[in-house]
Order: sequence, then structure tokens, then C-alpha cells
Amino acid sequence: MSCCKGGPGYASPLDAFRNGIREELLYVVCVQPDNTKQDYLATVDVDPKSPTYSQVIHRTHTGSVGDELHHSGWNVCSSCYNKPELKRDFLILPALHSSNVFVVDVGTDPRKPKLHKVIDGSEMRSFNCSFPHTTHCLANGEIMISTMGDKDENGKGDFVLIDSKTLKVTGTWTKGSKFAKFGYDFWYQPYHDVMVSTEWGTPKYFKTGYHPDDTSNPERYGTSLNVYKWSTHELQQIIDLGSEGCAPLETRFLHDPKSAQGFVGCALEANVYRFYKSTDGKWKAHKVIDIPAKTIIQDNKETKLNGLMSDILLSLDDKYLYFSCWLHGDVRQYDVSDPENPKLTSQIHLGGQIANYGLTVVEDKELKEPAKPVFVKGKRLLGGPQMLQLSLDGKRLYVSSSLYSPWDKQFYPKIAEEGGWIVKLDVDIINGGMKLDPDFLVDFGKEPEGPVLPHEMRYPGGDCTSDIWLAEE
Repeated sequence: MSCCKGGPGYASPLDAFRNGIREELLYVVCVQPDNTKQDYLATVDVDPKSPTYSQVIHRTHTGSVGDELHHSGWNVCSSCYNKPELKRDFLILPALHSSNVFVVDVGTDPRKPKLHKVIDGSEMRSFNCSFPHTTHCLANGEIMISTMGDKDENGKGDFVLIDSKTLKVTGTWTKGSKFAKFGYDFWYQPYHDVMVSTEWGTPKYFKTGYHPDDTSNPERYGTSLNVYKWSTHELQQIIDLGSEGCAPLETRFLHDPKSAQGFVGCALEANVYRFYKSTDGKWKAHKVIDIPAKTIIQDNKETKLNGLMSDILLSLDDKYLYFSCWLHGDVRQYDVSDPENPKLTSQIHLGGQIANYGLTVVEDKELKEPAKPVFVKGKRLLGGPQMLQLSLDGKRLYVSSSLYSPWDKQFYPKIAEEGGWIVKLDVDIINGGMKLDPDFLVDFGKEPEGPVLPHEMRYPGGDCTSDIWLAEE
């Protein structure tokens, strides 16, 4: 840990964990279920001393329609901590459907962000890329965004680079003749000269909704981790997780920058895999958490309901792993002090299909009684828990409800009519445990332009999923 302030962020994950500033604002990506209206970035007051606590205090619109904002990232982050001339003042918002990238100025007035620039989707498509997803800053000051499709929305895993000074797309990151079949998330770890990326599927198919038959089609859904050599930008290894690892989405290395292991949440079968560097230098993966499907009666037929694991994250001290099961409706906390053997320490239900639709459960290998509807400040939590964001000190976990608007409308039709939500869980970081805060609710059903769907969340000073640290030699 440095005794003096360097560049943006914090000197180390433990510095952020022990000395990080408590979050007072939450930037929330909001998607319009009505495609004739603009998506926007909502600024939410999360300072409990404030008179506008748990309220949206500002909205920064995209200026266009049909964008489908999804994830976000920073122009610079803790990877640039040794560069005091840099400042974390722009939030980067890629849009899945339009491939536009919106640059939002959060530095001038953090409570009232302003749209600074729009990078038109044609720039990305000129490099045969579309459906931009994860944004990470790089230690050299560039911005890198993973992409899931080619210009025609066929499956293609690639990465576009944006110059952080000119804010122009300068090209793609991948070199060599090999490309990943699909794309989604990524995390780099320069100490081990590695980057690991994940896969969803072919955009032109999954954007029309979830179709069960597509999941067994290797041309439509991915099952692999893609391992790149960081220094040469080359795809060197593909780890096929098989059908149990269908749609590996969010990937998280341990925050320790010298760690050679991490986790990935596989959505459709609701499994967590640990990946790690073996003694022979190759990367391997094995399943460490398996959430069993529930047998239910739906449309007068017996069927299986998988959890659909949609987000995972790690506390900055690498002690706890959190994830959400969007269809089952629960958020879980695991102690991963021994990463090979995670131990469940807490589980909370926040909606889900069984609770909201009163489905008959024939067999549940985990619960004795079906989950029940959940109300916070009088609002029923329609939908299920989806995106997660943890406070730097690990004591507060924010949970939002939207996965992806075409899927939201398919699985939880009423949420498009009544709007999504954000709730807060208070966390016991000593013994483990989570408790729903009954006094915190952001109700996106009451927005001025009608109900919206809240997705990813960021803090102005960085958080557990946006910052990557570099190891000091």
C-alpha cells in the first residue's frame, strides 16, 4: 500500500476494502421497455443521511431510442493508479442493440452527470464488431470493450479499443488468426500474462428471447472459457465446460493481482466453475457449485426450472463469493477462503418465478417450502434478483432486477408494466450472513416517463467489478 495518493482508485484491493470511501451515489443503467423512449443513466442517492436517500435524483438520457444499455465501465480505473495525471471522470456505456457507446461526464458534477459524447455504432461495425458488452480500462490508458457479434450479429468474440483521450474506436485488440466463437465478459491478470473471456451466444438469436432448443445448438450458445496471452493478444487455449457450463457469463479473477484463479457463473444450468493455472502452465476449470433445478408444474406439465445464474462477484478481500439466480429468485453468499471448496453461508429470496407465479413445486432438493412473494415498503418484488454490486468494505450488497429487456418481458411480463427495483442487503463480513434492509427501495415503476428496467450499478469511486489491480514487482 502506498502512503501517498497516486492516480485513480486505490493502491490495492485491500486498500480499497479497508480505507475505501463509503458510497453516496449509485449510477444505474436503465432500459426502457418501450422502445420509443430513451434509455438513461439514473443517479441514485444512497447516502442514509440525505433527505433524498434511495431516490433517483438525476437522469442522463442517451438522446436516441432502441439502444439497450447494458453494462458500463470507466475511462480509467485502479489499473492506472500509478498515473496521477489520469482521472476517473467518464463512465462508458455501450449499448447492445445499437452498438453505440455513450460517454458520460461524471467528473464535473457527480450528482448530475452529462452526456459528453456518442461514439456511433458504425465505428464499431467498421471493425466487424457489434453487441458491445464489458468495459475495462487498461493500464496504458486505453479503454477495451468486449463484443459478442460481428457486424451482422453472428457470433464472434472480439474486443474493441477506444483511445481514452480522443474517445475514438482505434481498432480491435485480438491478434493472430484465432478468434473466440462467442463473446461476453473478460478479466485480465497481467502478472500471469493472461486474460480470460466468456461466452453467451449468437446475438441475432438470443436478442429475440430465450428458446430452449437453442441451448443445445453449438452455433447459438457458448460453453467455453477463452484464454488469451495478455502480452501478445493471442487466443491460446479454449476450455470447453460442456453442457453443464452453458452460457458462462460473468467471470471474476480473485482480486489479488498475483492470484492464478477465479470463478465464472454459468447461467443456464446455474453452476459456478473455478478456473486456475495448473503446474504445467495450462489453465483448467472444474465445477465447484451446482444449483439443482426445481421440478414444477407449468402449463399442466411437469418440467424443470433451472436457477439462471445471472451475476457473480467477489468481495475485495476475496473471502466471499455472491451470485444471483434470476429465475429461482435467490441471492447467495459463499465463503471461498478455500476456493476449491466454497461453503454456503447465506441465502435470501427476492422474488423469482415460483414466488411470483404461484407455481406448484413437485420436487425441490434444497427448500422444504416454496419461496413466497417479497414486499419492500409495500412494493412486491416482481421479477428476480439480477445484477449485484457490493460496497468496498463488503457490508452492503445492492441488487437490481433486470437481466435483458427481451428476456425480462418473456419471463416476467408484469415487470415491464410495473417497473423494476433495487434493494439493499446488509452483510455480516465476519461470520457471513445477509439481511434485507426493509427501509431501502428504489422503485423504478414510478419514473416520470413510465416504468423502466434497472440493470448494472456503479459507484463514482469504483467498485468490486470495475477495478482491476496490477501486481507490484
